Amino acid sequence: MTDWARDRALDRVEELVDTIESETMPVPVREVWVFGDVALGLDPVDRIDVYLTKDLLFHGEEERETDFIDSHGIEGVGKTVRAEWADEYSEYLRANANGHAAPEKCLAAHLVDEDEPIHLEVCNASFEDNVTQRLKGAMARENYREILDPRGTCLWLEGRRSEEAFEKLRAGEYAFPPLAGALEMLGVAEDDAETAADAVKHFREQQDGASVRGDVV
Repeated sequence: MTDWARDRALDRVEELVDTIESETMPVPVREVWVFGDVALGLDPVDRIDVYLTKDLLFHGEEERETDFIDSHGIEGVGKTVRAEWADEYSEYLRANANGHAAPEKCLAAHLVDEDEPIHLEVCNASFEDNVTQRLKGAMARENYREILDPRGTCLWLEGRRSEEAFEKLRAGEYAFPPLAGALEMLGVAEDDAETAADAVKHFREQQDGASVRGDVV
């Protein structure tokens, strides 16, 4: 694992937001959050954790699907990802195990280089809603690695960038409790919160390079 100086990590996050603002994305992006090391003000930063809220395509181009089945062997273009994006950025077109275009994998390929210590969480739900849903499921199954760190800040919402959020990140002005404390604030018992926080930390330390997780709530 290669640590990044905090300024470099924040520059990279700004570049990522710039890309979302200026380039066609495979699906509409509604929210961009950072959580984990970047939000906590750590220096250096082990990994950059980014949360993207995506919207579904309601006016796609389903008639284009056959074109990409023929050219790339991938189904769903025009249905789950934009055909116009696939025309322009076909090198970033990615499929799931069933051969269908996978929005989260397409976003990751477009936004992140494979060797960068960046993790993307992609979901149709807002960050705050998904934090709650993931926590409920993880605690019920005692699969604490599924917990989404609630200590995050919104950088971009429905086309608007929060310059104030970037300034506070640069100045290290956000104050968050340890993860166990944050989980307790969400209703987790003290002992369980400590156990869960340790599991999340251990799982995170095992990650290397770019990674992505797609969620539907």
